[in-house]
Parts: sequence; C-alpha cells; structure tokens
Amino acid sequence: MTMRLSLLLIDAVINLALGALLLFYPDRLVEGLGLPRVASSFWPSILGGVLIGIGVALLVERTGRRSRGLGIEGAIAINLCGAGVLVGWLLVAPQAIPVRGRYTLWTVAVLVIGIGLVELRHGRSK
Repeated sequence: MTMRLSLLLIDAVINLALGALLLFYPDRLVEGLGLPRVASSFWPSILGGVLIGIGVALLVERTGRRSRGLGIEGAIAINLCGAGVLVGWLLVAPQAIPVRGRYTLWTVAVLVIGIGLVELRHGRSK
C-alpha cells in the first residue's frame, strides 16, 4: 500500500468516526468531552452527515486509478449524505424546526439531492 493510499484510508476513518459521533451527538459523550451543550443536535448531526460523506468520498478516491481529489464521486457522496441527514431530521423531528425553517431546509435538501442526482447521472456516463 502506498503512502497516499494509507493517508486516504486514515483520513477516511477519521472523518467517518467524527461524523458518526456528531451524527448522534450523545449527551453523555458531549458532557464527558467537555463540549458545549446545544439545545438541539440538529446542526451537529448535519455536520456529521457531511463528514461521513467526506469519509465515503475519500474511500471512493482511494480505490480510483487516478488522483482527482474527491472528484465528481466525492461531490456526489458529500451532497447525498449531507442532504440525507437533513431529510432525516425533517421527517423524524419536524416539530424541532419552525415552519419557515422547514420550508427553507426542504428547499435546500431538494436542491442538494437534485444536484447529487444530476452529478450521479453525468458522472456514470463518462
């Protein structure tokens, strides 16, 4: 395994681990680590989804033949993971978000998922 591939793997594992922690943002862990408490774990979980997307994108790049940074596959992973967590929040805990915020966030989720699907379609065709 080359150094580049090793670094990508390490980076991916770190991003996936941090993303998983933020995705669930458990109160006991937050307290134990001395992190600031938040009224809602909405934003930490969105960030967790984005970090998981970055970790997945790094794993995709690690298996690629040419180095392209995160490339189109990376963008797809980040968009779909981040938007997926956002949609999860909107479906599971809509009462935690004011009505105006729900409209705004649904718009963001639809746009980001749409971009990800367009990238997926065009990325696969090449």
